[in-house]
Amino acid sequence: MAQLDILEKLKELTAAERLSVAEAALRLIRKDLRKTTQPATVKDEKQQLAKAAKALLPDYESGGELTVFTALDGEDFRAKG
Repeated sequence: MAQLDILEKLKELTAAERLSVAEAALRLIRKDLRKTTQPATVKDEKQQLAKAAKALLPDYESGGELTVFTALDGEDFRAKG
């Protein structure tokens, strides 16, 4: 089912039913995030870190500027209004 279909179906529900669906969706998201962010073992964590380091290696080898966005450190990104 596509996102637009789901949103149309949600319109048919009461506010309490939509809230219940939203809470269930958030529980699923939290469960997925726990799976992806917490390695099962120290070995798994080391493997994830090694994989991430290998993925970034070309950025470091190319000699490009890795701190280009630090020029924006003093900028205030909060919305004004």
